[in-house]
Order: sequence, then structure tokens, then C-alpha cells
Amino acid sequence: MYKRLVFCGLCVVNYIMCQNIQEKISNPRVCVIGAGVAGLSSARYLKEEGINFTVLECTRYVGGTWRFDPRVGTDENGLPLHTSMYKHLRTNLPKPTMELNGYRLPDDTPSFPGWERYYKYLRDIAKHFDIEKHIQFLHLVESVKRTDNVWKVKHKHVVTGEEFVEDYDFVIIGTGHHSKPNRPILNGEEKFKGTVIHSHDYRTPEPYAHRRVLIIGAGPSGMEISLIVAEVASRLIHSHHSPAKFDTTHFPSHYVKRPDVKELNETGVVFVDGSFEEVDDVILCTGYEYDYPFLDISSGLTLTPRSVVPLYKYMVNIHEPSMVFMGLVVRACLVVAIDAQARYTTALIKGNFTLPSKKAMMAEWQARSDLLHAKGRPLSDIHLLADKEDAYYEELTRESGIARVPPVLYKIRDMDTKAKLQNLYTYRNYVYTVLDNETFTRRLEDESTTSNNTVM
Repeated sequence: MYKRLVFCGLCVVNYIMCQNIQEKISNPRVCVIGAGVAGLSSARYLKEEGINFTVLECTRYVGGTWRFDPRVGTDENGLPLHTSMYKHLRTNLPKPTMELNGYRLPDDTPSFPGWERYYKYLRDIAKHFDIEKHIQFLHLVESVKRTDNVWKVKHKHVVTGEEFVEDYDFVIIGTGHHSKPNRPILNGEEKFKGTVIHSHDYRTPEPYAHRRVLIIGAGPSGMEISLIVAEVASRLIHSHHSPAKFDTTHFPSHYVKRPDVKELNETGVVFVDGSFEEVDDVILCTGYEYDYPFLDISSGLTLTPRSVVPLYKYMVNIHEPSMVFMGLVVRACLVVAIDAQARYTTALIKGNFTLPSKKAMMAEWQARSDLLHAKGRPLSDIHLLADKEDAYYEELTRESGIARVPPVLYKIRDMDTKAKLQNLYTYRNYVYTVLDNETFTRRLEDESTTSNNTVM
């Protein structure tokens, strides 16, 4: 009898959830947190569908991390600077994979534009789709709690200190995961007489001119910053254990690859192989943490610096499916993925489709989690798309009815990845042109278009 009562109770809970979430809510009210790529994309589609929404943005600007700010630490209002943009950044994906659906970058945009061009593109989107009137700038979200079948969102104006609490039917979290540094403390760091920063606070290479610089990490930031700083440093020591097979052969003679760091001392660094290098400065390119301090246990999620679980289709909170996370996927055309997720989420809110049962969503997530465990991989890889990217877009279309992301975009990313592995100095020399949903051309930017090779 006891087991039967427990089972029926769960059924009632699931039934209520389905009634409240799966059925179309009349005039739902939506809170979008953040006005970066994810927030702007979400706002665009919500506005097109006539859905009632508000975007809460803690700064004065749209664009999120794409806005360069020469300052580090905190902004004029005492809030942590969220942008990790540095002065010489160029996109590491080609132009077609950086465009939001139906709104192209200008024709004269370089194949791999710098942050200035791309930031202007985001500002143009906000103006073109008349989004800014829906954004409450300088409003910091302090808490998001599930209470009485609504999301109670508490936020305050960061200048006046005035606080607000409002009810929403849906919450879209678009704050990304590239603003809170994963900042390990190195053994012996307290003894080191030089400087140690995280790449979040790196802005320009000039402070490292004629100095011996240690860079730790070989993710996108680690590889890019190491090449930039190597142009001015007297010696560039790059410590990493990346399994990626980079074929780049013409690193400068003062670029030195080293294994993981064992410890720092007053003047330099000892590596795990026992070797030693004198260094003046250290830049930690050690990635970022998932950070959502405004969420509590009412979200039903397990939040760690490395993962947010469980999420259906990499974004829907399975326990509370009226909460959606944008852009948590890794190793993908992130802008393309965010755009597709925004269209999927808008279709969900509008009631164009219904989610599977909680049991089915959990089964899908658990299968992915179990596969990682079987392969000995960490749970953080639960956000990884990689070679599953195009299949993911197909799944979103099949379930929600949104327009299919053209497979050509994944094909471009795949070829661009191979070009990076072949030569980190030259992969940006290629121009990619989409021909149709399946095919594209690639040429060196200084070659005529007649020498293009069509790639399937």
C-alpha cells in the first residue's frame, strides 16, 4: 500500500507539471537574464511571436562578453566585469558560423572578424529588431526562486539600489559561462615575485614586452594568447597537456612547450618532469566556471563549477522545464547553437510543441551521462557537442518544428577545426562561402574566387 501511494503521488506531481508546462499558457510572461548573444537572440524571437518578455541586464550595454573594456576587476558600479574580451581578439570561427539566422554580417566583414566588427553587429541586431526598449539596463538579478508555480525574480538597480520582485512563467538564462574565471592556486604561488593573472584579465600584450612569460592551458584562449604574447615576449613558455595534435611547425624559436606545472618559486617555475624555467609573468588560461549565484535549491538542479545538470537537449531544466539555459554547449558553432536554442525555446513558450514526459527527458539525459561514465570521462563533458552538433540541430527541428540549421555550417566548422590543427598561424587566411544548405567553398583570401574548391 505504501509503495502504491508513493507512486500515485509522483504521478500527480508529473501530471501537474505537464498541465502547467506542457499546455499553452495564456499570455506567458518571460524573464530573459542577460543581453549578450543569448539574450538578444531570445528577445528577437520572443518579440516576433508577440510574447510578453523583459530582459534584465546588469550593465549599461548589450553584447555581453563581446564588448571590450580596458579595465579589469570591477566596473564603475562595483560589479565584477563580466567581459573577457582582449584588444586583439579575432573570432576563431569563420563568418558564416558567427551569423544569427536571417541577419548576415556585412559583406565587407573579414572572414574572421575582430571583436570591434562583431560587437557592432550585435548592437545593430538590437537596433534592427528594436530590442532595447525591452531591456532593463543596470538591473542585477539577485535571486530566482520557484514559488507557487511561478518564478519569483528578485533584481535591483545597481545605481539606486532599488529592489524589485516580479513573477514570471518562464525564465531564460542567457548569461553564458565565460565570465567567472577558473582560477587555480599554483603550488608555491605565494613565493613568486612576478605577476600572475587569469586570461579573464588579459587585455593587451604590451605589458609582456621583453619579458619571460609562462602561459598555462591550451584551450582556445591559451593557444591564441600564447601566439600573440610570443610576438613581444623575450621567451614564451607554454605549459599544457592538450591531446590535440597541432601540426604547427614554425613557432618562434623563443616559444617553448613544457608539461604541467609542479610549483612556482621566487624566480620561476618547476615542471612535473623536473625541468625549470625562470619567468617574470604567468597567465592562467584555465577556463571558466559555470556560475549562477542567483539560483537556489528550488531550481531542482545540481550546480557545480563544471556542470549544470540535468538538462534536456543541453538546455531545458528537466525538474522545472519552464527554465531554459542558453549556450552551455561546448565545441560547437556557439552562435548558431544559441540561435537554434532561442527558436526552440520560443516555440516551447508559445505552445507549438510539448516536451516529453519528465521520465523520458531524464532517460535521455541519463543515457548520455552513463555513456560518459562508461568511457571514463568527467561529467563536465555532458555539455560537449563536437561531432554530434549537426545531429543535435536535427533533433531540435524534429521535436519543435523550427527551421533546420543547415548542415553546411557544421561542415564548415569541421574543416576549420582541421585547419587549426594544421597551422594555427594560417587557419584564418581562408574565406568560407556558403553555396547552399549542404555545400560551401573555401579559398585563401588572397586568391581569386575562380580558384575556389567546392567542399561537400
